[in-house]
Amino acid sequence: MSGAGKLYGVGTGPGDPELLTLKAVRAIGEADVLAWFAKAGRNGNGRAIVEGLLKPGLAELPLYYPVTTEVEKDREDYTRPITAFYDESAAAVAAELSAGRTVAILSEGDPMFYGSYMHLHVRLAHRFPTEVIPGITAMSGCWSLSGLPIVQGDDVLSVLPGTMGEADLERRLGDTQAAVIMKVGRNLPKIRRALAAAGRLGEAIYVERGTMAAGHSLRLAEKPDDIAPYFSLVLVPGWSARP
Repeated sequence: MSGAGKLYGVGTGPGDPELLTLKAVRAIGEADVLAWFAKAGRNGNGRAIVEGLLKPGLAELPLYYPVTTEVEKDREDYTRPITAFYDESAAAVAAELSAGRTVAILSEGDPMFYGSYMHLHVRLAHRFPTEVIPGITAMSGCWSLSGLPIVQGDDVLSVLPGTMGEADLERRLGDTQAAVIMKVGRNLPKIRRALAAAGRLGEAIYVERGTMAAGHSLRLAEKPDDIAPYFSLVLVPGWSARP
């Protein structure tokens, strides 16, 4: 579109501001408008990561989710409002781009890996000049925080959402050398059962807020409760013959 501003999908990494890429910092500095996703009433983690980089007077466009984890993802009262939310958010960003303003949309981790940004990308990238800036993923930050070699040689790594059915989770855990289980939260009891049934619970490492200020990890079997925040995941390492 002639005269349109540029759209940046900016990966902010797993939480530590020092893990932002130089390219991400440049894009944020070039933006006329900074857009970010958050639960209503909050700033969002992506916004917190870039706090120290924002130039004075930068316009901001918060995009507040109408629902988050309080409704099951497959129910119509989740899918209908969340689809409308992405449509409305894309329209708001499109208005800024059409006015010739450059917009940077923040995405925690990597924009194309379980990121909310991708829902706007598919609505906008065919209409406006767009650049996606990759970010360090949460799983990479977490296995680095834990000092845990995850795969080597011919190992297969499976990335599994904790929201999937327990039987499918157990089956996939039994058919891979290494796994990363995302979207833990209230799914932790189910994840723990699936790991035990697949014979992998003893290997599993639980990581909470990896690379953030309060980040820590421990063996899942030693975790005394099933309380897990949104920013947590479970690692099951491969390389079974490691010394």
